[in-house]
Amino acid sequence: MARRSDAEQRLLEKARRYLPGGNGGNLALPQELDFLASHGKGSHIFDVSGNEYVDWLMGSGPMVLGHAHPAVTEAVIKAVEGGSTFFATNDKAVELAEVMVNAVPCAEQVRFTTSGTDACFNAMRAARAFTGKEKILKFEGGFHGTSDYALMSLTPPASVEYPQAQASSGGIPKAIQDLMLIAPYNDLATTETIINAHLDDIAAVIVEPVQRVISPKPGFLQGLRDLTKKHNIPLIFDEVVTSFRLAYGGAQEFFGVTPDMCTVGKIMGGGYPLAAVLGRADILSVFDREASDNDTYVNQIGTLNGNPVACAAGLATLAVMREEGTYPTMHGAGAAIREALVEICNENGVPVQSCGEDAIFDVYFSEQPVSNYRDSLAADSAMMTRFNTGLLERGILKGAQKYYPSAVHTDEDVEKTIQAMREVVPLIR
Repeated sequence: MARRSDAEQRLLEKARRYLPGGNGGNLALPQELDFLASHGKGSHIFDVSGNEYVDWLMGSGPMVLGHAHPAVTEAVIKAVEGGSTFFATNDKAVELAEVMVNAVPCAEQVRFTTSGTDACFNAMRAARAFTGKEKILKFEGGFHGTSDYALMSLTPPASVEYPQAQASSGGIPKAIQDLMLIAPYNDLATTETIINAHLDDIAAVIVEPVQRVISPKPGFLQGLRDLTKKHNIPLIFDEVVTSFRLAYGGAQEFFGVTPDMCTVGKIMGGGYPLAAVLGRADILSVFDREASDNDTYVNQIGTLNGNPVACAAGLATLAVMREEGTYPTMHGAGAAIREALVEICNENGVPVQSCGEDAIFDVYFSEQPVSNYRDSLAADSAMMTRFNTGLLERGILKGAQKYYPSAVHTDEDVEKTIQAMREVVPLIR
């Protein structure tokens, strides 16, 4: 277990005093293992005490080129020297918009926001304005940020019947339940039944192409595309995680299915607060005052939308992502970890289901295959907590769910992680 310096102990005490729960609401660790990140370099981060960790969390995904990548750092410093923000359209935002339209199949236009939550919220709002309808269909267990709409049925009990929505957070008005329809991921037949029963009310369907770490069954995304197109319902891919990760064109390129809109974030901002709604120009015209009337215009103002520093980081990041060898390196690191972990679990009689894709994955400790949220409820969550804790004690950092391989994880990182897994798996039962 890592040792804590007096300086870090004092800061941790301040965190518990001044921050609810002692953290910022993201990564929450047991008190005995809690640490404060100080800095990062490449695929490693360091805490205030100087302890070093192989990082598979990678800022929850955006640090696909590692921490403090030279090209990104140089671009940011240059941008900062020119001014931090303007509240006016800037050159870097226009350049990044062009890059994304050229990369993402569904993109004709771009509307910048500052977070994935904001992007998903505004994509749903745009669909409502465009269609004149109010209800959104989402998939149980899907995470689309922390807006009231997105937090419906994120972690509901299995007793809730489809398409009933249930709030997964305090503070959400009960009226929101009536505006969200819930379907089971990877179940096209049930989804079609729900859509057919609510055709006059559905403004859009929103889906994570890879829901958390659960991959779509063959034909599910295409079937969803065909179904929504048949009924002229806008389809939104939440690609905040998968954009520029599964492939340069995101899940749309990877799975060969093109939605009407998508939300992007994380990688496209190079580690800075930036996200966007991408999609058909006719739908995104609701953000254009000149092209909309009072009933359809969507007022979407944000002080830091398209921030020039964040856009500079995004441009630098995507330039490196286009270089030959970037994706094979990232996918290769992920594949090695996935295969080794399954093998180690099998050797030790630990039930395991490997889920996701090589660039975004995790396992469930379960006897049963996992293809949707309710399947995941049968997994042993306590075992996962013990596993993640054991890795952290050995200098391997990951989140509660998901490995985020990067283009800078080395063979040494992979080997150290696999060795830690070999030590931890026999202990978690």
